[in-house]
Amino acid sequence: MNKTYLSGAMLLAGVLIVGSATMSFAAAQDYEFQPVSTDVKQGQGSLVSVRLVDKRTGKPVPDAVIFTTRMDMAPEGMETMTVPVEATGSTGPGVYAFKADFSMAGSWRFKLAAKVQGEPDTVQGELLLKATP
Repeated sequence: MNKTYLSGAMLLAGVLIVGSATMSFAAAQDYEFQPVSTDVKQGQGSLVSVRLVDKRTGKPVPDAVIFTTRMDMAPEGMETMTVPVEATGSTGPGVYAFKADFSMAGSWRFKLAAKVQGEPDTVQGELLLKATP
């Protein structure tokens, strides 16, 4: 084998090893759910929109699969007071819309869990919302 060829191959292998060692993957804590608005209307079919953001870049995260939602009145000391949440689709890049029947005025907690494409961990978040008549 040519000595120059062998040196070049070793150099390339070293670059690949060092390059792959410095690559980093995102973790669940690198993402954040943000409310588009914290104020919602008390009553049936009220809309709630949330944005999923990559905290490292500040960019919205489209195409996440939100598989768990829970809306309860834990901030008011009534964690067992829940209402169903219905996904209604995306209203823009990284913005996910839901409908819920806010039966009472007051503070509500919205818990979400999602899978982001290419990430092994589940992204989880809690948002506080205020339902007003």
